[in-house]
Amino acid sequence: MTQKHPATKKALSKKGGRKKHNFVNENLLTSPGTITYVGPSVPLKTEIRKISFNGTHFSSQNPLSIQDCYPSTLDPTMVSWLDVNGIHDPSLIEKLGKIYNLHPLILEDIVNTEHKPKLEIYENKYIFLTLKMIHVEQSAPLSLYFEHINFVLSDHILISFQEELTGDVFSPVLERLRASIGKTRKNGADYLMFALMDIIVDHYFFAIEALGKSLDDLEEAVLSGSGDLSLKDLYLLRSELTTTRRMVWPLREMITQLIREENRLIDRESVPYFRDLHDHVMQVVETIDAYRDLLASLADVHLSTVSNRMNSVMKTLTVFSAIFMPLTFIVGVYGMNFDNMPELHWRNGYFYTWGLMGMTTAGMLLYFFRKKWV
Repeated sequence: MTQKHPATKKALSKKGGRKKHNFVNENLLTSPGTITYVGPSVPLKTEIRKISFNGTHFSSQNPLSIQDCYPSTLDPTMVSWLDVNGIHDPSLIEKLGKIYNLHPLILEDIVNTEHKPKLEIYENKYIFLTLKMIHVEQSAPLSLYFEHINFVLSDHILISFQEELTGDVFSPVLERLRASIGKTRKNGADYLMFALMDIIVDHYFFAIEALGKSLDDLEEAVLSGSGDLSLKDLYLLRSELTTTRRMVWPLREMITQLIREENRLIDRESVPYFRDLHDHVMQVVETIDAYRDLLASLADVHLSTVSNRMNSVMKTLTVFSAIFMPLTFIVGVYGMNFDNMPELHWRNGYFYTWGLMGMTTAGMLLYFFRKKWV
């Protein structure tokens, strides 16, 4: 497995992945089909790995030169998987595209990490898929970052393009191929693409689990009336849910199109597996929608709790103000220092005044208690 540069992962995930970036989409205002890499700077060289297999044989070559990628060098009796690790080298991607006659618009989408998930079927010659791998950054608050993944499927060849972010996301499938475990070795390139997509969708569930845990923590904080919780925490989680939904939702329509359209590149025996994958994607989308609804309810409860707490404080201050208002009046009257004020010459006038203020306070408190204002 190719090792990734740890500084790259740290730089991308520290502030929530690709949602907060400093690079500019250089494809803006250029002619369509211009192959320009759009993404963070990657210090490593792009590598190509070739995996060939059938029911009885398996081989792996890494790294691979561009001269070894020509279809003439691939055994037509075996499934060939070309795994391109790193899309930050536009010249290499362009050379590979010319070898397999890929449309320039496809190459443009491959090197644009900001492109949304999509599916393109080119006259039954090849199928192009773009989708996002979701990684969970275990930090407080929780943050997700997204890896740009592309597939090009032809007769017995699958080309995958991984962004250079973390460890090899397809390593579980490679281990199954090497150990000849499961159905992957016995099926074609279309089933291999399903297996790789299934790994990506499985990571969606990991992201959903992490988001659910964060939501549970927020719910507990809201219901307990924690003073440490702010509206910003709720909106940060809402932003993560919205971004995740935007990355997952298109996959639903993409898989539907794959299994409904007649295409020679997708074997009929593979259709049930893609249908099951569609069900998993729907489960993820429905869970995200449920979390968003719950989060909206939590935001309303939090605002209501804050408002009630403020009302309680204001009620307490109002009670104190109401109690001290007549006391202030009494003190103000006897602080005017006029000569003709009989009470000023009473022997016990000071004590009478305190008694009057005490009875006034007691009477107002009794009234407030009976009205259940305190």
